[in-house]
Amino acid sequence: MSPADFYRRARFLHSAARLDQSPPDDGFEVAFAGRSNAGKSSAINALCGQKSLARTSKTPGRTQLLNYFALDDARRLVDLPGYGYAKVAATLRAEWQGVVGDYVEGRRCLRGLVLLMDIRHPLKDMDRQLIDWAVALGRPVHILLTKADKLGRSQANAALSAVRRAVADGPAPPTVQLYSAVASQGVEVLAGVLDRWLDRPHEDAGG
Repeated sequence: MSPADFYRRARFLHSAARLDQSPPDDGFEVAFAGRSNAGKSSAINALCGQKSLARTSKTPGRTQLLNYFALDDARRLVDLPGYGYAKVAATLRAEWQGVVGDYVEGRRCLRGLVLLMDIRHPLKDMDRQLIDWAVALGRPVHILLTKADKLGRSQANAALSAVRRAVADGPAPPTVQLYSAVASQGVEVLAGVLDRWLDRPHEDAGG
């Protein structure tokens, strides 16, 4: 089964407002994190070849829950609440960050974080904090520079190089790639990273 076919099997499983409302903590999970309106839902939809698997909105801060998507009986994708949107009430924003924190720190089956950043506005303070924290916890991080279609090729490649340099320090630096849900750019690269993290069986991985 090709990576594309595998991720197209994704189906919505469950939403949780708190970590203790999540599915059983076993198997393998990859979580998608990032600032509000960075394109998490669009990235998941593009990966899975489904237009409305993950709910998208033009209003930042709309995703308020941990949203779980099943790939098979043991593997899941998780759309985490966005962070850093100023118009969200401060108490609710803190609560969302608490949920994300509880998940990243306490979820044993979490195998890696896909951190999404708008290529035009990368590495904001909260992005850097999440990277540092995840690396300190031993959580692998893969950065998607989303909306890469908004820049020309040379500008996009320059931004990619700049972000790679900025996160290169440390024993386990994040990996970085360009991504565009609109242009389906970088989907295969992302699928390859997830294949490793999700420990897909050899026969599933198409070889």
